[in-house]
Amino acid sequence: MDCTELLLLVAVVLSFLFWRAARPSRFPPGPLALPVIGNLLQFNFNDPMKDFDKFAEKYGQVYSLYLGTTPAVIVHGLQAVKEVLVNKGQEFADRPENPLIDAITKRKGIVSAQYGQSWKEHRRFSLSTLRNFGLGKKSMEERIHEETSYLLQYFENNMGAPFDPHFAINNAVSNIICSIVFGKRFEYDDSFFRNLIRLVSENLKETNGAWAQIYNAVPLVRRLPLPHQRVLKRAETINAFLKTAQEEHKETLIPGEPRDYIDCYLEEMEKQKKEHGGESLFEDENLMSTLADLFIAGTETTSTTLLWGLLYMMAFPHVQVQCHKEIEEVFGDREQLNYEDKAKMPYTQAVLHEIQRISNIVPLGVPHATLKEIHFSGYVLPKGTQIITNLSSVHHEESLWKFPHEFNPSNFLNDKGEFVKPEAFMPFGAGPRICLGENLARMELFLFFTAMLRSFHVSLPDDSSVPDFTRIFGITQSPTPFKMRLKSRLQN
Repeated sequence: MDCTELLLLVAVVLSFLFWRAARPSRFPPGPLALPVIGNLLQFNFNDPMKDFDKFAEKYGQVYSLYLGTTPAVIVHGLQAVKEVLVNKGQEFADRPENPLIDAITKRKGIVSAQYGQSWKEHRRFSLSTLRNFGLGKKSMEERIHEETSYLLQYFENNMGAPFDPHFAINNAVSNIICSIVFGKRFEYDDSFFRNLIRLVSENLKETNGAWAQIYNAVPLVRRLPLPHQRVLKRAETINAFLKTAQEEHKETLIPGEPRDYIDCYLEEMEKQKKEHGGESLFEDENLMSTLADLFIAGTETTSTTLLWGLLYMMAFPHVQVQCHKEIEEVFGDREQLNYEDKAKMPYTQAVLHEIQRISNIVPLGVPHATLKEIHFSGYVLPKGTQIITNLSSVHHEESLWKFPHEFNPSNFLNDKGEFVKPEAFMPFGAGPRICLGENLARMELFLFFTAMLRSFHVSLPDDSSVPDFTRIFGITQSPTPFKMRLKSRLQN
């Protein structure tokens, strides 16, 4: 019996000293929950998505689980998910309590912040500032093209033998958001930045894991030297990096000449203090959490999608050939593709969307919570009820996709070979709290992906290699680390 099993056994024994919490009246049904630990023992935390599907088969598209002593409603399938995120999006727009994440974010910033005036102002300000620094404009394309040249050079330097592209892809994608937020990029051999990205990836895996759930469910263990302390320690290192950047900007800020997002935020802080007599929703802690949101979200999801893309191109070489053919037809004799070229590339668009669908980068989205008591799907949900939207169930719903359980770009092509995007495609979520970086992510995916495939043929390390589609579960789902072999397409 390992340490995790022993701790859970002790928790189970102790839990029977308490009464089991009954489900609220007219609450969705679900499996019997143990006191204190709820349904935590009924999950395989390495791959819980199959467990969610089994519960949906037994209890319906809307059911409930106890995550420790906290009831959560799981929403399964397009109809129910759309009702939560879109049709009643504002009523479900809050965020639930999560002691581990709240200890890191203080419930500030954008992603984990409660729905209210602070969240609204920070989201509005962030969108406006990102646009000012090129989001959706030609200047943003130029940033990505410049970073692409560094990535392709790194690939060229590693053509001699199979190599793991993980950190290079992460670094390249992260440099786009870093150039906007911090006003700088980081070299691919920067050991400090490579370690920082590693800490981010590991925390995104563990904040949904067994130890995180134990931390949330059992307050008595929170100060003990158990594995959940790793999450808090990594967060301290990440925040120290953000704090240093923040202080450096304060010392070098030239009013009226903002260099990046941090400068803009610091100017907004001063502006609001003057307008509101020294009080402002824009303050240091909110800046720290917002920087973390932008940095982490702007790094992990897009880079993970590109890694899945490389893996699928190696596993399905005929798809890679078809993509390259279309890229070359549109590319012609120009120096680079432009984002607007995607309209002339239905197959490549279909491939990129299929990579996002099949890989389910954020399988459960970000948890929502009810802003008030809500009547939903025949049930009554009290104010503050945690809602988990199973986006993976939408992306694999058998009645909505031609090939729901396999990788096939035809899921996004009609009979004429034209690109179509079904309503059930929602990797960025939907509604009021849809990912604010969606447009940037789409541009990055298209430009990085097409540049890589135009310059290189990617393949498995050798003929005996078999692609491994095992997922590493967390807030984001990443592929098991893999190596790839490159062959230049541009050599004479």
